[in-house]
Amino acid sequence: MRETCRKSQVKGIVLTWDLRPETAFMELNLTTPAVLFPAISLLMLAYTNRYLSLASRVRSLYDQYKTRPDTGLLGQIASLRRRINLIKNMQLYGVLSFLFCVASILTLFEGWTALGTWIFVASLVLMMVSLVLSTLEIQQSVDALNLQLQDLEDGAESRETFKC
Repeated sequence: MRETCRKSQVKGIVLTWDLRPETAFMELNLTTPAVLFPAISLLMLAYTNRYLSLASRVRSLYDQYKTRPDTGLLGQIASLRRRINLIKNMQLYGVLSFLFCVASILTLFEGWTALGTWIFVASLVLMMVSLVLSTLEIQQSVDALNLQLQDLEDGAESRETFKC
């Protein structure tokens, strides 16, 4: 006989799952996927702003390298290239999430609830991938800033030793 109820305890909290098919139903209507539209749009705007900021920085470094070649600038440009690729993928998965969200609404509108639910779940998974990539890009940005701050501190320390 199949187990219909599960209990587990996590840090003193008892969680119970009822696995019977008649209780495992979630009602999904047209408004549920529509709620994601503003969130996805704001995320895409934030991603675009990050991209434009990096593009401006790359152009600035390019001009700086052309006037005064420095191998340190090439390392910064390579780091920016990795971040731009991450942002490109963040945008790709965000757009796919948006498209799946629209497809979910269309299938729900046609009355295909099961298909609409699965497409909506796929939309949420794509949005999670986009957010994970965003987290990785933020981490790379923080690492790059920490390197610059360390370089600044090292330069300040070397100037202090020359004063003595």
